[in-house]
Amino acid sequence: MNLMDDMLNPYYVDIVVFLIIYLLLGLGLNLITGYAGQVSLGHAAFYGIGAYSSAILSVTYGMNSWASMGIAVVITFVISAILGLPSLRVREDFLAITTLGLGLIAQSFFKNAEITGGAYGIDSIPVPSLFGVELKNVGYLVLVVVVLLAGIFVMQKMTKSRIGRAWMTIREDEMVAQAMGINTTYYKVLVFAIGGAYAGAAGALFAHKASYISAESFGFTISVTVLSMVVLGGLGSIRGTLLGVSVLYLLPELFRLFKLDFMNMQNLDMYKMMIYGLLMVIVMRYHPKGLFGKTAFKKRKRYSAGKETSIKGGDQVA
Repeated sequence: MNLMDDMLNPYYVDIVVFLIIYLLLGLGLNLITGYAGQVSLGHAAFYGIGAYSSAILSVTYGMNSWASMGIAVVITFVISAILGLPSLRVREDFLAITTLGLGLIAQSFFKNAEITGGAYGIDSIPVPSLFGVELKNVGYLVLVVVVLLAGIFVMQKMTKSRIGRAWMTIREDEMVAQAMGINTTYYKVLVFAIGGAYAGAAGALFAHKASYISAESFGFTISVTVLSMVVLGGLGSIRGTLLGVSVLYLLPELFRLFKLDFMNMQNLDMYKMMIYGLLMVIVMRYHPKGLFGKTAFKKRKRYSAGKETSIKGGDQVA
């Protein structure tokens, strides 16, 4: 790994590492919003719970980094299930506002609680090591790639199983799902728990890569950004999530790379949000389900098939 570390620019490796972390975040949110139809504006709370859980276990209690990351995912799974309980009572816009409030409460807790380091955050978070070698640069890149591939594999299996079909039925019409005998209470809490676990894994990986975390890293902006990425790529599509997150995450990095003269790099965050907003407007106008949204694709396919049938029928009458 040391030879590879010397050959590859750490800056570009870090870009790819944090991109993969955002991909995990996007996959978790797409599971909640895209497959189950539960709109969440507080996904950053799950992200922060995973990061702080792993950081506290490894820094405060001296736990092994691997164990702390694993336990952080479990903790996030449980807490996400609890925070998902409001979805049983509210829907659509009301659910979005509720999850927004939960996200703000979580960020306030991160910023003020003594166990989280308050406004100072937590630093000196150790890097995981394998056989006595710290996973830095390329080593950490390999780790996050393995986690991402495992996450994609598990999500493909889930969404194609009975669980995934239940989620999609709830997304289309919850009343119909209940009439079909689907336990909507169980499946709605389950999707929040699993989606939160993905975010928790992303948070744990972020904490041990950045070695320092604070409440500002898990605010409302993160939730909106990830939601924009998922919507752009396509709700209910793994491929769409990978595309949407990659495009919107790498776009600001291209601005930094080429150093455009007409743009002030100090205002890059403002430009980024403006571009995100513009892309969202365009996508909502022309592709409401995103570029790879499966529901939109099926509707187009049915429309094309119906049109073709009507043409053939007209020929026969003539």
